[in-house]
Order: sequence, then C-alpha cells, then structure tokens
Amino acid sequence: MTNPPTNPPMIDLREATKKYDDGPPALAGVTLSVAAGECLAVLGHSGSGKSTLLNLIAGLDRPTSGSVTVDGTRVDQLGEAGSAKYRRGSIGMIFQFFNLLDDLTVLDNVLIPAQLAGMGKGEARRRAAELLGSLDIDRHAKAYPQRLSGGQRQRVAVARALMNRPALLLADEPTGALDSHSAADVRRLLLDLNGEGQTILLVTHDVELAATTAHRTIELVDGAVARDVVNAGTTMNTNTNTNTGTAIGAARGDASRAGYGNAATTTGSATTTFTGPSGAVL
Repeated sequence: MTNPPTNPPMIDLREATKKYDDGPPALAGVTLSVAAGECLAVLGHSGSGKSTLLNLIAGLDRPTSGSVTVDGTRVDQLGEAGSAKYRRGSIGMIFQFFNLLDDLTVLDNVLIPAQLAGMGKGEARRRAAELLGSLDIDRHAKAYPQRLSGGQRQRVAVARALMNRPALLLADEPTGALDSHSAADVRRLLLDLNGEGQTILLVTHDVELAATTAHRTIELVDGAVARDVVNAGTTMNTNTNTNTGTAIGAARGDASRAGYGNAATTTGSATTTFTGPSGAVL
C-alpha cells in the first residue's frame, strides 16, 4: 500500500546561515518547515535573528550559506529583479508602523501593489473594493490614513498586503504600535485570515499574541532555534471549501486550501507546551 502524497511546505529553510562580519552569525544554521495554511509565530529578544529570518524569507537578503525556498521558489538564488517579482507576486507584508503613504487615500494605498504588478485598472479596483468591504473599512476608501485609528490603519495595511493574493503573509510586530483594543481587533483579523487558509509568519515580542494566534511558536536565541512548540488549543485549517465569495476567503485562492501537510520541527525533541502570561498556553 502506498502512502498518500504530502504537500510540499510553504516555507522550507535548510541550514540557513547569515553572517554580516567576522562576529557571530545573525542566523546560525536554521532548518525550518512551515506548511501551507499554517500560522507560525517567531519570538525572540532584539538581536535574536528575527528580522534576519524575515528578510531572508522575503527575499530582501540572501543567506551566506544554506537554502531558502518559499512556495516552490528558491528565494536565495534570485537576482534583484527576480526578488522584486517574487515579492510582488508571492509575499504580502504588514508592519508595526503600517508604512502607509499619508498623501494617498486609503483606496490608493491599497492599489499600489496591483499597479506595481501590472494588474488592469478595472480588476484592481474590483479587488480593492472587495478587500476593503471584507475588512470593514470600505467607508474610509476616500479618507487619508492620518484620519484613521491605529486599528483601522492596520486593516488598510492588511488589505494592501493581500491585494495580489500572496502565497505568504509576513506580519512584523503587527500589534506593536496599537492600544489593547486595536491589538485585539488585529488579532481576530489574523485568526480569520488564517482560518480561511492564508499562510502567516508572525514575528512578535508578544507571547500571548503568539499563543492565541499561531499553531506553532519558535523562539530564536542568538540566531538559532531554541524552541519549537505546538500551541495548545489551536487547530490547523483543513477546510477545502471553494467558496471565494469574500475577499478574505479569496486571499490565497484554492491553492492555499490544499491542506496542512507535515510541518517539521527544528529541535528534534518531543512536542512541548508551556504557559505564558495570563494563562496563555504555548
């Protein structure tokens, strides 16, 4: 009897190392696999290697050695033009401080990725309207970012990140600049997106955000994976519903709902759990 085929991982790092000078490496031989449809949180203090890991996966930097593969693309082998094309087509990014252009309206900010990718104007506007409606910010389409709350601006940033239906959403401290109410709003949004099949890599200092949002959490210490745990109480999305009537459901398209596959841990040890602040379990 043959075993059923397993889906390839969305993110696959093999012994990825990054050195910037003669000192200790910023990233030290990291091997990491993230399945399609998974939400992985990356914890670590400043200088632990979180930003370096994010930059390698986003194609903003190359490893000194090892390989980085995302959605079947060897990102570490791409040139400058290839990296830019990869980011436009496969990666959506949301940032701690939103990175919106204050002299453009909400709608125009959301349209930027489509314009860079050469999407037709009509298609781009339909896609933007769909996203703004699903994220409940369509009434602010003609407003300017500085007139919005922090939570609303982060929703605009999420809409922009999803514009080109990315295979992978990278979230870099998405609640770091928000008050507790807005942070809870963004947390629910990330859960909804992942529940619809969007693969997410979440970089954060917030242990509780990681515990309540992600399926797995890794902790980086001095550029290496010190811990890789499955978060208690979280389940992987295996929904194969093909209804793409909402923009969130269509964020990745049918391919994102191919299933969980096998996500390898990097520690080689048994799965463990531990309790974080406010009783959150990691």
